[in-house]
Amino acid sequence: ALHQLYYDPNIENKNLAQKWLMQAQVSPQAWHFSWLLLHMDKVPEIQYFGASALHIKISRYWNDIPADQYESLKSQLFTHITRFASGSKIVLTRLCVALASLALSMMPDAWPCAVADMVRMFQAEDSNVDGRARCLALLELLTVLPEEFQTSRLPQYRKGQVRSVLAQECGSVFPLLEQLLQQQDSPGFIKQKVLKCFSSWVQLEIPLMDCENLIQAAFTSLQDPELFDTAVEAVVNAISQPDAQRYVNTLLKLIPPVLGLQEQLRQAVQSGDMETSHGICRIAVALGENHSRALLDQVEHWQSFLALVNMIMFCTGIPGHYPVNETTSSLTLTFWYTLQDDILSFEPDKQAVYQQVYRPVYFQLVDVLLHKAQFPSDEEYGFWSSDEKEQFRIYRVDISDTLMYVYEMLGAELLSSLYDKLGRLLTNTEQPSTWQHTEALLYGFQSIAETIDVNYSDVVPGLIGLIPRISISNVQLADTVMFTIGSLSEWLADHPVMINNVLPLVLQALGNPELSISSVSTLKKICRECKYDLPPYAANIVAVSQ
Repeated sequence: ALHQLYYDPNIENKNLAQKWLMQAQVSPQAWHFSWLLLHMDKVPEIQYFGASALHIKISRYWNDIPADQYESLKSQLFTHITRFASGSKIVLTRLCVALASLALSMMPDAWPCAVADMVRMFQAEDSNVDGRARCLALLELLTVLPEEFQTSRLPQYRKGQVRSVLAQECGSVFPLLEQLLQQQDSPGFIKQKVLKCFSSWVQLEIPLMDCENLIQAAFTSLQDPELFDTAVEAVVNAISQPDAQRYVNTLLKLIPPVLGLQEQLRQAVQSGDMETSHGICRIAVALGENHSRALLDQVEHWQSFLALVNMIMFCTGIPGHYPVNETTSSLTLTFWYTLQDDILSFEPDKQAVYQQVYRPVYFQLVDVLLHKAQFPSDEEYGFWSSDEKEQFRIYRVDISDTLMYVYEMLGAELLSSLYDKLGRLLTNTEQPSTWQHTEALLYGFQSIAETIDVNYSDVVPGLIGLIPRISISNVQLADTVMFTIGSLSEWLADHPVMINNVLPLVLQALGNPELSISSVSTLKKICRECKYDLPPYAANIVAVSQ
């Protein structure tokens, strides 16, 4: 049946074999044939099926196993894992998962110190299996144990019980992992496995202070290109566990090593190493986003947290166009929401202090986001694929949402600042600006006016006056001009004398097929909001529409 499943070209035969094998896996006979399929003379695909059948029997049919057979089942699995330590990797992993499932079902009563036993069993000298293979097999077993726990079908009360037993047993695991990471002669692949194992364990909500040494060792591993990705996962998983915010002193100790990555980050950006800059940014954001409230509460440490915020700002403004030259800046946007929410949730006195520190930071953020929202040169944009253009469009929508949110922190001063910049840009005759710069500022304005009532704003009349001065040289800018006019249609209803400033632009745009979506939606908004003031323009609107 297995030969048919793997090698028969006929799909119907394959399906038939698969159906039969699935029934065989759950049959009572599986206890017997699984071990036979694990013989060393079989090919790995067949051995794998034997190991999978064992795992299914142990994890789903635990109650069928008589208690007096637990020990023999355990020792058989240990024997086979030792045997496969130098054999097929996929079979070894399945056997480890089966033993992990057995351990979770027996803990804590039938197998009190399961994890310590596993460590001891594999550290015992076995002349047939070389030490490195034994070490890898043990690390594999220790890595799959927490993963098997997360997906296990244990009833809820047992889950809580087993989780606390596992959390205590990390005392048998972490010293071993630390030792392997610190040993000079540990090869790279062992260290990588250690970091993966640590990553797996931290998700069991182990107190952050117990993870301190391993987190520091993972920071050191970030300097090794071979270990970089695995070390990033380990640090991010450790920092992101929900329970971590209870350990404020440990969190404070983590800020300096994160800030210490800034030089590596700058070098990665300079050399165009997107993977490294992405990984370092993930670490900074994990610390900032998950723990901004806990870290803001430590008022005496405000400077070190501000340094972390500035590091995240660097990641937001990372050079290059998203998503072609960089994919990092989008990771940071949620952080700015979280930080703002946390600042605005403090009592008035504390909030006033933090507003003083962070308002300038948020004004800088607006500049950075508008710079990131700029289109590339027409030539460069022409080379982008349709998928890249779509990702960039979605990214700009995310920036737009962020700007709208930041308005809550900065208020009317934000609109004035955008208007001043646009005014300087359009009236500066010595230094003609690029259309991209003008478009981004208008886009920022439109992002806010779309959802926030700007009728009170004293800069809108000036903006309506500036719009006709924009020399519209391409479709993207024309679209944004249209959408900006549309976002101000309620304001135009209150100030009908200004309609004549912008309506001719909209009617002119209707004639351009590339602007049909933006010009029609803008005309619709004006007709809906300003209907009582449109009779003087009605004949013109109808004529152009026809």
